[in-house]
Amino acid sequence: MSPTVRMSADERREAVLRAARVEFGQHGYAAATTEAIARRVGVSQPYLFRLFPSKKAIFLASIDYCFDRLELRFEAAADGLTGEDALTAMGLSYNGLLEDRPVLQMQLQMWSAACHDDEVRALARRRLAGLWQQIARLSGTDEKRIMQFMASGMLLNVFAALELPRITEQLGEALMGLVDTRPTP
Repeated sequence: MSPTVRMSADERREAVLRAARVEFGQHGYAAATTEAIARRVGVSQPYLFRLFPSKKAIFLASIDYCFDRLELRFEAAADGLTGEDALTAMGLSYNGLLEDRPVLQMQLQMWSAACHDDEVRALARRRLAGLWQQIARLSGTDEKRIMQFMASGMLLNVFAALELPRITEQLGEALMGLVDTRPTP
């Protein structure tokens, strides 16, 4: 018999958020169950509700978790870079994230839930604004260029969701060809 590894409450919360990302991503907020999340983590539902007060709280924390990971990824990618070099590094970093299907599915579920849920919409707006500010700070580029960068990311989400075949370098070059990056007079 193998010894049981005890986890701290913080470690369990982290495990719950990883499991919730998968459940919410695959089934959406309405259809995902706290029972399935608890089962994935190997805890009881009552214990799950000691960590998070409600299913909604788990969903909102999962959104924060995904944004936190993206912001950390962008910080690391852009370290020591500015301008287009920083945007390129962050974009390449994001391409790697698109391979993580649960993260992609969770993002898509977040946008879907934001259409009809005020709390989700408010959190998504706040976190998207924070991401915008982070990209501006890291790159030092203007708002038009940040909008182009973020729009490209959203398009990449759609491509990934549709499982369109892609060669990252060619796709990136093709997308950049669609966007006029020259400064506006």
